[in-house]
Amino acid sequence: MGLSFSRNPDGTTTGHNTETGFTFTAADAEEVKRRVYEDAGWEYTPPPPPVAPGCHRFALADDSFDAGGFGAERYAGLRTEPPAGCLAEDWGSFALRCERPGATLLDVVAGAVAEIRRDHGLVMNSLGIEKPDEWLGSDRDGHAGQIVAHLLLMAAHRAVRAGYGRADLVRLLDATGIE
Repeated sequence: MGLSFSRNPDGTTTGHNTETGFTFTAADAEEVKRRVYEDAGWEYTPPPPPVAPGCHRFALADDSFDAGGFGAERYAGLRTEPPAGCLAEDWGSFALRCERPGATLLDVVAGAVAEIRRDHGLVMNSLGIEKPDEWLGSDRDGHAGQIVAHLLLMAAHRAVRAGYGRADLVRLLDATGIE
């Protein structure tokens, strides 16, 4: 079974269920998604309300292969005392769902990662994004910013495992010419 959604030139969205042939078009993309999910017999969960101005919503996860599950002892402190604005969630692994104030998404993610490392001795290495290569956009504090933060955390985690250090990563970033 496959569901597909496309944005039309007139601003409407069309959803299609390939198994049943059901197609629905409307101006409200969430209504299209709800109706197509309903046709497929899937549970539809509406998106959360927008965050307040100056706040950013993101998730942090520990995707280490040896991390253990949500109930692992290493997360006991984070489960009982997560950083302000964060709630612990069981994703089959340990994760935090966060909504915190700050100037930019990267500032807020960096602050949360640093706080967790300082207070609990753990480094969260992911934003829990399953397919980071599937994105479009340029909103630095939206999904595009989440992809950047996710990839940087993932790269830092994997670099250490491969024997690279901070200087190696900074040298690579500097070599790109990024300003």
